[in-house]
Amino acid sequence: MPNKTSVSEQINKLRLEIRNHDRRYYVEAAPEISDLAYDRLVEELKGLEADHPELVVPDSPTQRIGDHPREELEHVSHRIPMLSIDNSYSREDLIKFSERTLKLLDGESLEWVVELKVDGVAVSILYEDGRLVRAVTRGNGVTGDDITHNIMTIPNVPLRLTTTRFPSILEVRGEVFMANSDLVALNERRREAGEEPFANTRNVTAGSVRLLDQRICAGRNLRVYCHGLGFEEGVRAQNHMELLGELREYGLSVTPLVKKFNNMESAVEHCDELIQKLHDLDFEVDGLVIKVNRFDQRHRLGNTAKSPRWLIAYKFEKYEARTRLKAISVQVGKTGTITPVADLDPVELAGTTVSRASLHNADEIDRKDIRVGDVVVVEKAGKIIPHIVRVERHERRGALSKFVFPVTCPECDSKLERDEGGVYIRCLNYRCPEQVKQRIRYFAGRNAMDIEGLGDKLVEQLVARGLVSDYGDLYRLSLEQVSGLERMGKKSAQNLLDQIEASKAGGLTRLLNALSIRHVGTTVARVLSENFSSMEALQRASVEQLSEIDEIGPIIAESTHDFLQSDHGRAIIVELKSLGVQLRANSKRASQADASLEGLTLVVTGTLNNHSRDEIKELIEIHGGRAASGVSKNTDFVVAGDNAGSKLEKAQQLGVPVISEAEFEAMLKG
Repeated sequence: MPNKTSVSEQINKLRLEIRNHDRRYYVEAAPEISDLAYDRLVEELKGLEADHPELVVPDSPTQRIGDHPREELEHVSHRIPMLSIDNSYSREDLIKFSERTLKLLDGESLEWVVELKVDGVAVSILYEDGRLVRAVTRGNGVTGDDITHNIMTIPNVPLRLTTTRFPSILEVRGEVFMANSDLVALNERRREAGEEPFANTRNVTAGSVRLLDQRICAGRNLRVYCHGLGFEEGVRAQNHMELLGELREYGLSVTPLVKKFNNMESAVEHCDELIQKLHDLDFEVDGLVIKVNRFDQRHRLGNTAKSPRWLIAYKFEKYEARTRLKAISVQVGKTGTITPVADLDPVELAGTTVSRASLHNADEIDRKDIRVGDVVVVEKAGKIIPHIVRVERHERRGALSKFVFPVTCPECDSKLERDEGGVYIRCLNYRCPEQVKQRIRYFAGRNAMDIEGLGDKLVEQLVARGLVSDYGDLYRLSLEQVSGLERMGKKSAQNLLDQIEASKAGGLTRLLNALSIRHVGTTVARVLSENFSSMEALQRASVEQLSEIDEIGPIIAESTHDFLQSDHGRAIIVELKSLGVQLRANSKRASQADASLEGLTLVVTGTLNNHSRDEIKELIEIHGGRAASGVSKNTDFVVAGDNAGSKLEKAQQLGVPVISEAEFEAMLKG
């Protein structure tokens, strides 16, 4: 018989091993063992604890589910109130909020963090000396319900923090939610039991966390994402991004897809782009939260009676409807992406009739188990793009066939290939007729080269007659060729040719967006042209140099570099240059004599006396320089005003020369 000491050591070793596997699975999404091997560890621990009940502790992985229901929920006061968040439904309000915040901080440099607002139930979870001791709902913000017994059943909430370096007191705040796929599975079980299905994930979450019998809640497979702090003693982080990393160290799951920006304009652009990608998520989002990153600035900003002054929610209305999926077809995009499309029984949604919705990719069809004949829930977020949230699988009658994705392009019959390590399936034939049409349409679009009058039907004719097969062909079109198209007289043809000619002066930002470079849209194109004054300069940049730019990650950097260095990319740029298309960023430079900053990269930080931030950046570009958004080893000078922050510190660390506003003005005079 092993002695009690050796059994205790064995039990503690198993608990530590199980907690580490929980962290790998729920926080890092990188499990090291199979589900079967994990279950065996838990069963081994249960067996040892059953034989030695005196060694059982409340935070053991086996103690997630108790035996007896609670009689009632207790009310608990929050040590720090859980305040509400001010909402905004417009970009203009967000910019005004930013301006007010800057004014309160006397123009200090600000960093903004954009975070998903998960649609669930707000919760505060308290750890003392690393052990979970209490979980409370938001309630009225001052007092909430004690739901500790139910939060303990949630697999991604550690009963003990998975590190030895934790605060003595940690009150972490977050959102309890249910995944859409788990709602589908739950509703199927309810249908089989003759029970009514739940309408949505938020309602079932709100009901589940307040159940008295935690065994029922345990079967709901809820989850928690953490996003903030209440009362604490010993947290090391000085800003929000550091906090998220610290919470991960403790084994806590944090809200995904959080991103930091140096100005509100970039943050808002990211929000609008993110809203269109919410279909990728398996949980509901009812807005985006924009926060000041630094904690010291949050402290100085303080709170109103109801809300913190350092954050705001960017909300959008959500509209849902149920309809039936009639068929699935596929479309070819401008970069060869094969996109499946749902053909639906028409349904009213947000004031319009919806009969089609993008299914985005093959993996989404598989993940949501979407089949022709299913009843589906269609949603519009912010009245933008309809997408299928989930299948009402409990209403599926009979055996419906799975959708089989095509293996060849429906337009040119080329073999389709899946992106390496990605989810998209593509036609790699650059001359595929449908790709050509889509690229030309996009090239002429309002946010690209803005060629008014070059609509879909006209592009169809130009490609079908062999007059246009690439961008350069547009600039070679003759009056005779265009006037010979259907419904095009000489006057209309001349107007179109004038529009095409005018587009040559669109500048680098429009051109970069127009070229259909993978991952490069309006925002990335603007950032690239702000950091590189010409296409030639951009072509000289390495992947590493591109990656150093704020808002340009390694994937975008590699995609941009690959296009610019590819044979067809180089050929396109050479051709457009020979046809007179402007390859430089638009500026107000009067003459080459004004190029006193030619070849220099400058970064501006802090509050200036004589110029706004935008004005000084424009001056840099007018005089031939490059106004970069972040400091790197390639920065030539940092122009620092009052209250300069992290950029000044980084410049000093890297040994980058720092100059005043007066010294900058002297440089402009040569």
